[in-house]
Amino acid sequence: MDWSIQEVARHAGTTSRALRHYGQIGLLEPSRVGANGYRYYDEESLVRLQRILLLRDLGLGLPAIADVLSRSADQGPALRSHLDWLRREHDRLTLQIAAVEDTLNKLEGGEQLMAENMFDGFDHTRYKDEVEERWGTEAYASSDAWWRSKTDTEKREWKGLVSTLHSDWTAAAGSGVSAASAEAQVLAARHVEWLGSIPGTPGAVKEYVTGLGEMYVADERFAANYGGLHGAEFVRDALAVYADRNL
Repeated sequence: MDWSIQEVARHAGTTSRALRHYGQIGLLEPSRVGANGYRYYDEESLVRLQRILLLRDLGLGLPAIADVLSRSADQGPALRSHLDWLRREHDRLTLQIAAVEDTLNKLEGGEQLMAENMFDGFDHTRYKDEVEERWGTEAYASSDAWWRSKTDTEKREWKGLVSTLHSDWTAAAGSGVSAASAEAQVLAARHVEWLGSIPGTPGAVKEYVTGLGEMYVADERFAANYGGLHGAEFVRDALAVYADRNL
């Protein structure tokens, strides 16, 4: 049994264009192409697509996803690993929901807040394993020590800089300028400089910068920082131009 590209796109919550792109870069080729040129996908293809979408939700760019898939061709163990991660995320989100509900109930009821109950599930170190796997133990240790060394004021200021960068990107995307324009390339330079300011990241490395651009488009949580999919695509394209010219 197989499914047409339109059926797969509908079931997976993606687009035919995205599936064709996956095929063009060798990430997900159709199991067969009909005489009419239509692409069809069998069960093995659907399992591979599920893995691609799971890895995308982990924040990996398409080049990194291709690398992971090439190193773990056995679908069973890989899916079990994904399932373990999803269960941990489920548990973490359940704790966060309970913590926020408790805070709201206390605020609305005029009760005293209990600090020890407010931050269940809000542990940024949950990314430790992922960062160490992708960039090494030193990368995580450096970035974690850098963040922890900041005062509360410094953390707020840094978050403010990031928020401003996101807003400037959103405004530029909505203004109609091209990704190769001087305005967009100034923003791209600021973005790369910001990435390089975080210890433990590859910084101004072409593959890293372009991979992040792909991730912004692939993950709606990141796309939201730039006003949605259109803004994220603008950022991705601008970063790609900058990387080609400067990295």
